Amino acid sequence: MASIETILSNMANEFYNPGAQRAAQVNRLFAAIAPRYDFINDLQSLGLHRRWKRRLADLAQIKKGDRALDLCCGTGDISFTLAQRGAEVTGLDFSKEMLTVAETRSSNPQATFRNPHFIQGDAQKIPFEQQSFDVITVGYGLRNLASWETGLSEMVRVARPGARLLVLDFGKPNNQLWRALYFGY
Repeated sequence: MASIETILSNMANEFYNPGAQRAAQVNRLFAAIAPRYDFINDLQSLGLHRRWKRRLADLAQIKKGDRALDLCCGTGDISFTLAQRGAEVTGLDFSKEMLTVAETRSSNPQATFRNPHFIQGDAQKIPFEQQSFDVITVGYGLRNLASWETGLSEMVRVARPGARLLVLDFGKPNNQLWRALYFGY
């Protein structure tokens, strides 16, 4: 029987290698899964990701007219939720394919809110001036950046005084057995 360390090292994946090639690897991954991304999230979290995203929006304490930036917005779940609550939302993502899905979702003629504006860009080089946003969110995105520290610095840079910065992500379990089960899952 293989040790837990062996199992974990065998689970290493080309998409999760650190280093200079990380951006290209992440972009390739999301280009491949974009059409099925929401379904995959439902499977992986047993649908709980939707509840967690609503909770994130609750914590954002949106006030009518707040400017919100949703980094690594993917297919737009958080962006749509913030917009429904009255924010003027910009969703930014690195993956053109993920943004295509978000744009398709935003063309819903039954929407009762102003749809988010989606742009392609890098969360480590946010294309906005300092102090531009009242709310900045990132859901399951920091882990995909080559430097999460740079991503957080950029979030702080574009935040207005008193802004709310919210990060939703999974951590790695400390317990070796739970960690092996988590990565296996």
